[in-house]
Amino acid sequence: MVCDICGYVYDPAVGDSENGIKAGTSFDDLPDDWVCPVCGAGKADFSSEE
Repeated sequence: MVCDICGYVYDPAVGDSENGIKAGTSFDDLPDDWVCPVCGAGKADFSSEE
């Protein structure tokens, strides 16, 4: 999944360790209040990487 605002790519194989998201966590399983670690955009501002 790619952030539409800044282009950050969420990679489930890597997770987001800085925000307590373990590797192997799918985008759908991220908490609803998770935000982009680069720009702070919400999950709704992400779209599928083509």
